[in-house]
Amino acid sequence: MRAADTYGVSDGLPGYFDVAGAVRMGAAPTAAAGPGTAVSIPTGGMLPPGADAVVMVEYTQAVLDGTIEVIRPVAPGEGVVRADEDAAAGAELAPAGRPLRAQDLGMLAAAGLATVTVHARPLVTVFSTGDEVVPPETAELQPGQVRDATAAALAALISEAGGVPAAGGIIPDDAAVLETALRGALGGSDMIVISAGSSVGVRDETAAAVSHLGPPGIWCHGLAIKPGKPTLLAECAGVPVIGLPGNPRSALVVFRLIGMPVLRRVGGCTQAPAEPVLRARLDRDIASASGRLDVVQVRVSGQTASPVFGLSALLSVLTTADGYLIVPEDATGLDAGTEVDVTLYR
Repeated sequence: MRAADTYGVSDGLPGYFDVAGAVRMGAAPTAAAGPGTAVSIPTGGMLPPGADAVVMVEYTQAVLDGTIEVIRPVAPGEGVVRADEDAAAGAELAPAGRPLRAQDLGMLAAAGLATVTVHARPLVTVFSTGDEVVPPETAELQPGQVRDATAAALAALISEAGGVPAAGGIIPDDAAVLETALRGALGGSDMIVISAGSSVGVRDETAAAVSHLGPPGIWCHGLAIKPGKPTLLAECAGVPVIGLPGNPRSALVVFRLIGMPVLRRVGGCTQAPAEPVLRARLDRDIASASGRLDVVQVRVSGQTASPVFGLSALLSVLTTADGYLIVPEDATGLDAGTEVDVTLYR
């Protein structure tokens, strides 16, 4: 109806209007709203000519056949969605550089865009190295052997970051064999991840093999972070290469902090999705060394964060944690009672 016709109406002084017709859902109106008249309309129907507001049916009542009373006034535009209100002409519907969310797909569909150009999911080849590493399905371990626990976990993180994991297999501690395997994967991979073999020592073949893959080569071999110090970062022939520590916990911590952001950038994501963060209070002291970034796993109960400590080889430290906190490089530790930001695992 016309909003001006409802001015001054109330429970004690209702306004009376003739019903000029009804709007059918999904069809253009055949009736118009003139002075002193109303048109029945379903939610989502097209506003009829002459009308500039909608009165909810809860504030009306049929009094005679074809006549209603209205007990609440409305302002112009009330109960109405303009054609350009959800998205004005020329507006950006889904900005580039971030993953398409469910609501983005809905907005695109509403605008008639059934297809859009997107970045392909980056293919990430994961290699495990070490004479002692055997497939996880190995039923019985020989002395000195360990099952490959890292590759499967890395594949899950790669998928979470929008990539497609590809198994490169287990490579022995042989520089020539590793280099051949890496070269074979270089042309078909958007990113390469090497699990284990990046610790400094006589058995370390990763740095030597990566250094021969092409320019610009190794950016760094070693980070001021705990756990994860022996991490290797490189770019070879335009492909990012990350050499992770051998200990599973260290490898997963580093890949979450560094590998996943790199992978997202490779996939065209410049606006990383926000991670869930909880503000909590520490229930015990945390020691740290100045000049080093410490990543500490924590359990959360209510608003209390309890650090979970253990050797970098222990996956149970990660599986029992609800999230992690970061001790800044310039800190020498955190006291019990300190408020911290805990990044929660999804």
